[in-house]
Amino acid sequence: MRAVVLKGTREVSVERVPDPEIEAPTDAIIRVTSAAICGSDLHMFAGRTVAPAGLVLGHEPLGVVVEVGADVTSVKSGDRVVVPFNVSCGVCFNCMRGFTSACLAVNADSAGGAYGYVGMGPYRGAQAEYLRVPFAETNCLKVPGKAGDEWEDAFVLLADVFPTGWYANELAGVHAGSTVAVFGAGPVGLLSAYSALLKDAAEVYIVDGVDDRLAKAAEVGACPIDFRRGDPVEQIVAERRRKTAGKLRPGEEKMMGVMCGIEAVGYQAIDWSDPTMAENPGRVLEDLIRLVNPTGRIGSVGLYVPNDPGGINPHAKRGEFRLSFGKLWEKGLSLGTGQTPVVRFAPMLRDLIVAGKARPDSLVSHRLPLEEAPEAYAKFEQRVAGYTKVVLRPELRVSG
Repeated sequence: MRAVVLKGTREVSVERVPDPEIEAPTDAIIRVTSAAICGSDLHMFAGRTVAPAGLVLGHEPLGVVVEVGADVTSVKSGDRVVVPFNVSCGVCFNCMRGFTSACLAVNADSAGGAYGYVGMGPYRGAQAEYLRVPFAETNCLKVPGKAGDEWEDAFVLLADVFPTGWYANELAGVHAGSTVAVFGAGPVGLLSAYSALLKDAAEVYIVDGVDDRLAKAAEVGACPIDFRRGDPVEQIVAERRRKTAGKLRPGEEKMMGVMCGIEAVGYQAIDWSDPTMAENPGRVLEDLIRLVNPTGRIGSVGLYVPNDPGGINPHAKRGEFRLSFGKLWEKGLSLGTGQTPVVRFAPMLRDLIVAGKARPDSLVSHRLPLEEAPEAYAKFEQRVAGYTKVVLRPELRVSG
């Protein structure tokens, strides 16, 4: 079969690899109809992890079951399924508590597994024609319709970015009436803002420095904040003061930030205060500690890794950053982090999509054949205008 393979720094290719096979009676094989490129794939593409050459990439698959193992009863050949990026057994201590992102049974090196990702177990990636899905009873979520229909783009986002945007809100404590600031207007940040609006947040700000992304932020209904125009914390506070002028009770002037902050950038954040826009992995968390009101919450779903060959200093290479913990503690802030337990949220988000109450697919900008993956990776990393979310469709062929 054809698959997208990491060859080296900023080099991927589409190659022939062996077809997957049933390896255990709990396995399923799916024919992949869509597989999205994730922002976290770009860290491996850019050489910012210790991912080995030869890794088949991709962890956001939607497809159709073509074969199941003898012990699989809840899905069958012909079923349309979305596959959460977490590989999980469903029955270990963490899975039984709802933390399928920290499954204890699928990775010999740590808690948690994923398809096609460094340090996340021996699982081949999903940017391919076929995918083996271990523990299919847990990891195949059935969805209605047929491949290529009007739900195709929305359902593939259930594998990662839509649940991750929702989880960011859970970590940040977003509810009806909340004030929310999202840093980062990539796909996860945009869907974090969109999820906050679905939760009836009162005000949602989203910070970025790319025109195309800021325009998309406005499209989803958030208030875009361009950090190129100055301190984004001060910009949001000024906007909050404008909106609340004459409406505050005594003492509430101390709460001109937001109650809920979402970090959706990760360790390759750039520093708005540096004229050269140099990288500063702690910048966003520091800004959120300044911005979030006393007793508020921060949810961090941007990717951080313990090994970064391209880190800006020896500490960054080990995933170590300075953090104003004293200020965080003084303000009584809560900080939640980690990968999303997709199984916990995907069924509910699927039903919102089917009911027509959620349309995350407005973010999908490109639907491309596998052969165009190398160009798509390069343009996505360069933030070329229009490259918001790229979905690879193995059944498509290069025209001409």
